[in-house]
Amino acid sequence: MTSIPALMRLLQFGDSMLPVGAFSFSNGLESAVQRGFVHDPDSLERFVRTATRQSATTDGIALLEAFRGAQENDPARIAQADHAVFNRKLNEEMRTMTVRMGRKLAEMAVKVLNASAVGDWLNAIKRGETPGTYPVGQALVFSALGLNERDAFAVHQYGLASMMLGASLRLMKLDYLDAQAILYRINGEAEAAYERATNRSLDDMASFSPLIDVLAAAHVRATIRLFMN
Repeated sequence: MTSIPALMRLLQFGDSMLPVGAFSFSNGLESAVQRGFVHDPDSLERFVRTATRQSATTDGIALLEAFRGAQENDPARIAQADHAVFNRKLNEEMRTMTVRMGRKLAEMAVKVLNASAVGDWLNAIKRGETPGTYPVGQALVFSALGLNERDAFAVHQYGLASMMLGASLRLMKLDYLDAQAILYRINGEAEAAYERATNRSLDDMASFSPLIDVLAAAHVRATIRLFMN
């Protein structure tokens, strides 16, 4: 069974309000609302579900690979996963989001945990040797906490859905109870997502969400916006 301190640390680092910058991003939702693709709770749920499913088969796979690399003290394996995430971000805003949040998470973990593996990764980021993506940062932090890869994967999936639904409350006319109901339903799919991702390699990382990619690219040129992406 998980100890009380371990459970509390899981809650701390899984908190959607963790100060790593997630509040500043919408993961393409702002453009989807502006252009009418998301306009009610049903369309919002479909959009967020698509994002979490795509994330499970891309960032989620890299997170698991990086976690296993951390467990084996294999910096090369961690760096490979880091580059795999960054190289699959097709537009500037998604790349900015993942590296900004990744670096902030690393800085916080070094301060709070005094974790040497995270510190080494942060130094590699500063030297330009690795991009410093958020899923890889989560993997290293959870490994340093002595938690397991399922916890890290769950926090990643929860964080993405929570970030987007938090953004939705600022972007559209939506009852906060509807947002919580959507989050509850989407969280129920995380176990199956983990089972699909757990035996896959970095070469299996793949997604197909052209609408989300196009909306994120269009957001770069938006003159009025609340979010960085």
